[in-house]
Amino acid sequence: MRDGSIKKLVILGGGTAGWMTAALAAKVLGKVIDITLVESDRIGTVGVGEATIPPIIHFNRALGIDEREFLTATKGTIKLGIQFENWLRRGDSYMHAFGSIGKNLAFCDFHHIWNRSRLRGDTSSFWDYSLNYQAAINNKFAPLTHIQGTNLPGISYAYHFDAGLYAQFLRRYSEGRGVKRIEGMVKEVRVRSDNGFIQGLLLESGLEIDGDLFVDCTGMAALLIEKTLGVGYEAWSQWLPCDRAMAVPSASAKPIVPYTRSIAHEAGWQWRIPLQHRTGNGLVYSSKHWSDDRAREALMSNLDGEPLAEPRVIPFRTGRRGEQWCRNVVSIGLSSGFLEPLESTSIHLIQTAATRLMKMFPHRGIRAEEVAEFNRQSRVEIEHIRDFIILHYKANQRRDSDFWRDCEAMGVPDTLSEKVELFRRTGKVFRDYDDLFSEAAWQQVMIGQGIVPEDYHPVADALSEEQLGDLMASLRTMIDGTVNSLPEHEQYLPNVG
Repeated sequence: MRDGSIKKLVILGGGTAGWMTAALAAKVLGKVIDITLVESDRIGTVGVGEATIPPIIHFNRALGIDEREFLTATKGTIKLGIQFENWLRRGDSYMHAFGSIGKNLAFCDFHHIWNRSRLRGDTSSFWDYSLNYQAAINNKFAPLTHIQGTNLPGISYAYHFDAGLYAQFLRRYSEGRGVKRIEGMVKEVRVRSDNGFIQGLLLESGLEIDGDLFVDCTGMAALLIEKTLGVGYEAWSQWLPCDRAMAVPSASAKPIVPYTRSIAHEAGWQWRIPLQHRTGNGLVYSSKHWSDDRAREALMSNLDGEPLAEPRVIPFRTGRRGEQWCRNVVSIGLSSGFLEPLESTSIHLIQTAATRLMKMFPHRGIRAEEVAEFNRQSRVEIEHIRDFIILHYKANQRRDSDFWRDCEAMGVPDTLSEKVELFRRTGKVFRDYDDLFSEAAWQQVMIGQGIVPEDYHPVADALSEEQLGDLMASLRTMIDGTVNSLPEHEQYLPNVG
């Protein structure tokens, strides 16, 4: 660290985390720092994070990536939301659809208007007023910025893609912008005796790689942040009881739907993610309630195409690293913590950590105040996501297995219970400024999980009965007409439509 300046960034580990970090660093800081990424082809990656949420679009755009090129390279498809099946009760389903729902009034979100109408006998679904949902279930898509002839927002979308292909795509991008990739296994991590900072990496080949700042993207191995610096882990298994996943690809099914499916089973849930060339499948489950053999049987008997490989088991522990940034090491990806993929946040947490690092990148020395603020933001972000995921488990009405009864009976963080009770009593839900999920997201999951408000905002009473009926009918007409005019989802995909 010459003159205290941070000039050499070393990223240990490739995969999605390593190459997303390298790509963003090359774009933002490539002219002022040297960037080296060390990885070994002998080490596999988890590689099941194939579903994303809308902010990934901003990440790709920030890098200057062309969407068609990206979709072609990653075998990507469009994602308009997540369909939750059997979560409230067997046979029930709802969607966490991206984007807005209905039309908000001043100081009053649309769900208050819908709830007033419902309490007066209207049997329409909340999702009748979601453009994203209606497009998803009708297998339609086009990148609309607004509903034609109105000021109502259009479609909000994300992607499904092959995470391994995305990492390769970003590797080419990064190397083209000066990132140096070194193949090799770490033999020894060298630590400075004066301050405990990491000085460099000694590879099995004998090559020594020094750096000023290190990014740990070694996954659950956490080679730098935990095994070297000893930063502990805060486990959340008391709220998120699943501790294993089993993943297997299967042949692509038709049609290729523009949404993720999350199908609850007796001891957890199954994901189904449609790509252009295959379907990603996985079972998330509690080892306390199911054996691996039982999970394998359930997964393999519930595929929509022929399996393309043997299923592999991925043990995990939900929680967060005590400090995501310690000394001169920043952990990004699974080394920093893990939240099961229920709301497709794994890749997003990589994106926000890499973005946060770029915003707070140290100049002349690593400052304790900067590190503390980075860690504070990281903690708040992941705790908000944690609460949102817990909500799905807690608010179930299934009585068909010990797993679901245990989930319904468990205590939850006060931050979640207070939000749920406020919504249940008043219909009001408020998003903290640093909460990833919008008010519409919270509304959909709570209503979908059977938490329907007892009351609504008084502004909703400003509409006469006639105005209320006209508004609800006109919204449905606009949405239905827009969806009918959209092309099929597969027509938007390269090499498919």
